[in-house]
Order: sequence, then structure tokens, then C-alpha cells
Amino acid sequence: MGVFSIICISRNICIGRKNHQLLITISTLSTKVRLDGKVAIVTGGARGIGEATVKLFARHGAKVVIADVEDAVGTALSNSLSPSVTYVHCDVSLEEDMENLIESTITRYGQLDIMFNNAGVLGNQSKHKSIMNFDVDEFDSIMRVNVRGVALGMKHAARVMVARGIGGCIISTASVAGVTGGLGPHGYTASKHAIVGLTKNAACELGRYGIRVNCISPFGVATSMLVNAWRMSGGDEEDEEECMDFVMPCEQEVEKMEEFVRGLANLKGQTLRAKDIAEAALYLASDESKYVSGHNLVVDGGITTSRNCVGL
Repeated sequence: MGVFSIICISRNICIGRKNHQLLITISTLSTKVRLDGKVAIVTGGARGIGEATVKLFARHGAKVVIADVEDAVGTALSNSLSPSVTYVHCDVSLEEDMENLIESTITRYGQLDIMFNNAGVLGNQSKHKSIMNFDVDEFDSIMRVNVRGVALGMKHAARVMVARGIGGCIISTASVAGVTGGLGPHGYTASKHAIVGLTKNAACELGRYGIRVNCISPFGVATSMLVNAWRMSGGDEEDEEECMDFVMPCEQEVEKMEEFVRGLANLKGQTLRAKDIAEAALYLASDESKYVSGHNLVVDGGITTSRNCVGL
């Protein structure tokens, strides 16, 4: 066997080893547990984006507290997952509920690393759309949950994170309606703009303690909340009687909602789902975003670059 042949064989063996090592590295990255040893709270965690995030965080090694007002659904979700996932009743607009949520988490786990303020409401979409005749009580109820709830979550999470002295991560769910106008009704839009502002202000204050504060602004995800709002607005009058009594939207409604959103979308060929927002939350919660703070991560397929006023 010639020298050249030996060199070629040796080179192929080396390349083979490198490729094998590369495959091992890729495999390791894809199965990496990104929240090992972390404790997270997810408000609005019983359904939709919250549910998807609870499952993803738990899969990545976090101990997760589901906070919601839907006790049966939240408890069932907790029981279906690992023992490291628990449920606590919490109306985020009530300070005593938020205090109890944080205290019970610290009592159980001794720490809080990740606070995901995800609970939110759209409000009644079927009436009072105009700024000239909006319902003040409806407006106030939206602000109580969406803005006050996020502010209280930030307040009480920050207190325990600062006291612990090793940083932390606060994430909130905003919306594309908090980035521009014309993508939602007035109360909802005002509340989501407020969340973006709170995020930036809190990031300014809490950075000195090593606490990162960010938010996520999704485009339309066919969760039960959005489908129910669409149903109320008459978006699918043909199937209104068939599906009106469902607590969860029927599959037909979800598919029609996704089709409707795809029709509006700037990025074609993809469907935005709750798991995609959960992945965004995982990134912001993990050490991979260790220098990201005060950021609004817009997950909208570029819709805010191209068109507004889709719902007004």
C-alpha cells in the first residue's frame, strides 16, 4: 500500500471521527436540558401559550408552578406531568393572590428563577369597538388583568429575586397589538402597549440586580381565548350554533382560525402555534439569552412590517 493510500485512509478515518463528533454535538444540543435546577412560575398556565410553555419548561428540567383561575384544568395539567409541576389558584389582578403564589413557590422550592407573566384577556370583541362608544367597565377589566396583573407579577417576583441576590428572569406576554395600531380593539391594544413599557422600565431598574426583564409579542395564535373572541365577534357565523356550547373550541374552529391568520400573515407557508411562543419563552428564560434584557421579542412573521388595521 502506497504512502498516498495510507494518508487517504488516515484522512478518511479522521473525517469520519470528526463527523461522528459533530453528530454527537448536534445530538447533545438538541437534547440539552436548558432549565435544569430552575424554578418557574407561568401565569395563565392552564391553557394555550401557558400550557405549551409549562410542558416545554418541565421537559427542560424546570420545576414549574402553574398559576391560573381554571382550577380543574390547571390541576389536570399538573397531574398529567411530572411531580415537579404543581398548580396554584391565582387571579393575577388580586395582589393577595399574587403574594400567595410567590410565597407558596418559595415555601415549596426555596427559590424563584423565572416569572412568566402570561395571563391575559382579550375582552368582549362583539361590541363597543369604536373609541367613540367603548365600554368603560370592559376597558377597566382588561387593564386589571393585562396590566395590573403583569405589574404585580413583576413586583412580587422581583422582591424575592433581589433578596436572593443571584439574578433572575421575568418574561411577560405582550402582543403585536402592543407594537403598532390597528391589530386589536382599543382596550387590548392599550394594555399590550403598557406591558412593553413596563418591561423596558423594569429592565432599567432591575438590571443592577442581575435580573433580566423581557416580553414576547405574538401574532395571532389559535388558542381557546382567541377562537372564543373570534366566535363572539361573528367571525364564523356559519358554525356559531354548532360550536357555541363548547368550553374548548372545536377542531373545525381552530383550523378556520389558523386559516384566517395565515391569510393575514406576511410570512407564508407557516402556521404560528402556541408551541412557537413557548420556544421563544424558553430562549428568554435560558442562559442562552444571558445578555438580553429590556427586549420585546416579536414573533409575528413580519406582519408588523407590512400591514396594520386588520381587525378595525
